Amino acid sequence: MLLDGKNSAKEYEDSLRLKIDKIKEKSGRAPHLTVIMVGNNEASKTYVSSKKKACLRVGMTSDIKYLDESIKEDELIALIESLNKNDDIDGILVQLPLPKHINESLVVNTVDPLKDVDGLTILNAGKVFTKTGGVAPATPKGIMMLLEKYNINVCGMHAVVVGRSNLVGLPIAKLLNDSDATVTLCHRQTRHLSTFTKSADLLVVAVGKKDMITKDMVKPGAIVIDVGINRMDGKLYGDVSSEVSSIASYFTPVPGGVGPMTINALLHNLLELYEVRHDC
Repeated sequence: MLLDGKNSAKEYEDSLRLKIDKIKEKSGRAPHLTVIMVGNNEASKTYVSSKKKACLRVGMTSDIKYLDESIKEDELIALIESLNKNDDIDGILVQLPLPKHINESLVVNTVDPLKDVDGLTILNAGKVFTKTGGVAPATPKGIMMLLEKYNINVCGMHAVVVGRSNLVGLPIAKLLNDSDATVTLCHRQTRHLSTFTKSADLLVVAVGKKDMITKDMVKPGAIVIDVGINRMDGKLYGDVSSEVSSIASYFTPVPGGVGPMTINALLHNLLELYEVRHDC
């Protein structure tokens, strides 16, 4: 069965739109997201445009600050610090990756944790991992929302996560563990990877390598979440071979699976940050 992230995101948007309408009636303005885009990466431009459009669809507001790739690190930090002080901005997102001459970690952690809509600051990551609140990164949160939409209860499942990034792999492993799945974390260097993937009731793959997971590496009836986005010859491919869909009980397509839910989770994070800052 297809885990349709596109239609699920639309349903979540309908619910969000009603909440935003009530907020605007009460406070006079909607939550606002500012996105910082450094350089001319075409894929990143597409992503930030999609985020702005999603904000507008639910009644939120958003602006994108396009910056030249040659911007100095201290200039970028100064901009973020000014946005931190702007009370009309509820969420700040620095689109990654950044140019090589900029310290990505330093820049990301300059964002006020109370405006960190992507959940990437050390403070928010620490809170998520210690179950003391915080903002979860959008992709892992979106995956959990998608599973919930399809009434998939992961309690007691063996979940195998392939990928260990701070953005997806590590936090989704944590969220699944918090939902009482038994989690095994793998990566590109894992020896005998198929031994682990074939034991998974739920398999999440976020590596960035086209068709890394093939049909013979998946247990029939497993739930497969493909986070990969690989561009080749003008097309998008996941990390999981499309043939896996024939044996999986649930399967996310690429595109149209995790991607739309990532953007939707970002909107939910923005709303939550707005509510915290305004004691809603």
